[in-house]
Amino acid sequence: MTSPTGTWQRRRVTIMGLGSFGGGVGLARYLALQGAHVTVTDLQPAEKLSDSLNALASLPIRFVLGEHREQDFTATDVVFVNPAVPLTSPYLDLARRHQVLLDSEINLFVRECRGRVIGITGSVGKSTTTSLLGSILQLHDARTLVGGNIGGSLLPHLDEIAPDTPIVLELSSFQLEHLAWQAYSPPMAMVLNLTPNHLDRHGTMDAYQQAKEGILAYQTPADTAILNWDDTIVRQMACRTPGRQIFYSMEVALDEGVYGGDDTIIYASEGRRTVLCHASDVSLQGKHNLGNAAAAAAAAAILGMPPATIAQGLKRFQGLPHRLEWVTTKKGVHYYNDSKATTPVSTLRALEAFEPPVVLLAGGYDKGTPFDELAHAASHKTKATIVYGATAAKLLHAFELASHPDHLLGSTQAESPQAGRAQVLQCVDLEAALAQAVALTAPGDVVLLSPACASYDQFPHYEARGDFFRTWVQGLPD
Repeated sequence: MTSPTGTWQRRRVTIMGLGSFGGGVGLARYLALQGAHVTVTDLQPAEKLSDSLNALASLPIRFVLGEHREQDFTATDVVFVNPAVPLTSPYLDLARRHQVLLDSEINLFVRECRGRVIGITGSVGKSTTTSLLGSILQLHDARTLVGGNIGGSLLPHLDEIAPDTPIVLELSSFQLEHLAWQAYSPPMAMVLNLTPNHLDRHGTMDAYQQAKEGILAYQTPADTAILNWDDTIVRQMACRTPGRQIFYSMEVALDEGVYGGDDTIIYASEGRRTVLCHASDVSLQGKHNLGNAAAAAAAAAILGMPPATIAQGLKRFQGLPHRLEWVTTKKGVHYYNDSKATTPVSTLRALEAFEPPVVLLAGGYDKGTPFDELAHAASHKTKATIVYGATAAKLLHAFELASHPDHLLGSTQAESPQAGRAQVLQCVDLEAALAQAVALTAPGDVVLLSPACASYDQFPHYEARGDFFRTWVQGLPD
């Protein structure tokens, strides 16, 4: 289904989906510089794609914006599909019926890449674990590249990559669907966890799991899979790979694999136990980040990194923006930006990183995930939860059921909440939610933006949402 390796000179290429987040910029630039005749088509108008268009302004690229045209999918050699494009799109079906090849940036990269690929997936923690492993490997080999679903395009670096260059790729379920077109799984693959996510796209949890299992499905007996023993679904995924299986755990002392001790992370292999690092080497907040560190340490140990390098690599990594990021303290109130938390499980993990009193801001675009568990936990773990945006009513309903199963409130505030239950307030948007949070807080409180939802109802992506939060709270008076 995907195009073969070879020259792109004078080949007709359609890129479906440029994206306001810049997802198609690297691909469009690479193909244009390779001599392809590139058409970029996107349903968004030019004014919403200005940053991406400016980045490509000097290149001979044809743009079709605000619409898709059938001829761009039939009178072309290849259609490159942005990960955000649903595979059920009628335009992709049109291309298939006209025997036009379908391809994607991640497929092109792994076909052309000569390096040693380590692929990482999961519902939560992918970016942090990918970055932690990259931080460790870069100490050992400065050529190490980190990319995939994180950072910019790696296509411009293809000529620099040698057969022994480490390549750490974060892989989303959408990218793994594309990689299945060419029956590809990374020779070293890691699965962190599996919880409901992107059900608006995949439809069912089974379909979502199937997409994730693509990271293992095409491995060979010479390959390696690193799996989270503590996640029952992930543990059972071991049967999907014929390769070597290494487990890691933060709950069980494994006879073989990597596990968390009292304050250490230990590698057990062939009767020997080696301390890879200490909990104090991980500067990130939250117990879940110790699990991410254990996953990264497991991969690094299997790749031959000594414990001193693993500890130093973990220690020097200070976290990614929009992931439990401390922003400021104003009038004794601490503000944290966790805008990347786009699932209820991510928000649950964020809440576990703090002691009450916490004011939680949650809401946004609905990805089809249930909020019941989050509502039950947050009603006990927070001083107040402020819901906003497109999912506000759904979130409020979940909180009402958690706090008052026999009484639907219908107001913007819980009436006479039970002892130990948090207030729940509803606001129209994030700005109104922030103003409400400021009115509720006292010195020593934490205001946590951890939305449990995507941003698309009000912001083009999670970074824009986090940037808005950061700017707004930094503007508060001291």
